[in-house]
Amino acid sequence: MAAGNHCTLTEFLLTGLSEKPAFQLPLFFLFLGIYLITVSGNLGMITLIGLSSHLHTPMYFFLSSLSFIDFCQATVVIPKMLMSFLTEKNIISYSGCMAQLYFFITFGTAECYTLGAMAYDRYVAICNPLLYNVTMSYQIYSSLISGAYIFAVFSSSLNTGFMLRTQFCNLDVINHYFCDLLPLLKLASSNTYINEILIVFFVTLNAFVPVLTITTSYIFIIATILCIHSREGKFKAFSTCSSHISAVAVFYGSGALTYLQPSSLNSMGQTKVLSVFYTTVVPMLNPLIYSLRNKDVSIALKKILERKKFM
Repeated sequence: MAAGNHCTLTEFLLTGLSEKPAFQLPLFFLFLGIYLITVSGNLGMITLIGLSSHLHTPMYFFLSSLSFIDFCQATVVIPKMLMSFLTEKNIISYSGCMAQLYFFITFGTAECYTLGAMAYDRYVAICNPLLYNVTMSYQIYSSLISGAYIFAVFSSSLNTGFMLRTQFCNLDVINHYFCDLLPLLKLASSNTYINEILIVFFVTLNAFVPVLTITTSYIFIIATILCIHSREGKFKAFSTCSSHISAVAVFYGSGALTYLQPSSLNSMGQTKVLSVFYTTVVPMLNPLIYSLRNKDVSIALKKILERKKFM
């Protein structure tokens, strides 16, 4: 056990999505399919961007990072969930639970700031196209992504560090399918005031800063697009943002439904269902959104496939 935790608790029992035996096998195959699509889609996007020289731009650098985050986020949650469908008791060790919590917070936070950085990139590309290469130089966009990861690790380390100091003496059943902050705090037998303050602070900060960046960027983007006289120019400008708008709507929409519901309207069963969308469906959808709605990605994929035919 961690220092500061004087109890003998060494493992938790996760209740999972459903306790009905008849649902276990169908759910296993459903989420196995989701995970396979997520892995192939995100790793495929990273590979495609790496192999296609005309996609070596800041926009696709951010997209490659987003695909990496989605792959990692799904891998943190889904494999353990799949094991739970095949085992009678869904047990996770204390250290495994803390590790899952740490990486879940890390990649969730990194995705928030990556989507914000992508909005800023689109703002520069549309509102200041002549200065794009200078404003979004390699040093700038690599610093934006590095900053997102560094702050994500800081946020996760602080929250997980204080969770390690929390004592769990009497209860060991987590009413969830993975180790999340709030379900864990409900089991605590020690004072969790600092943990709750940290959660409120980081959830507010990690939502407010990226959303403010995204909203401000798109206010200027929309104003610029409205000033374009040609219909073709407006369509071209909007098409460069449509995939990102879709990804933002899916990510923040599912997150808001999960964490911002009034407690009077929320139940643990509803939270689990909404969390499934947030933790498993969103990582699967992002590469599909960008591949189906992005012309450059479609062209790059066709070129790669044609190149393989002639090899």
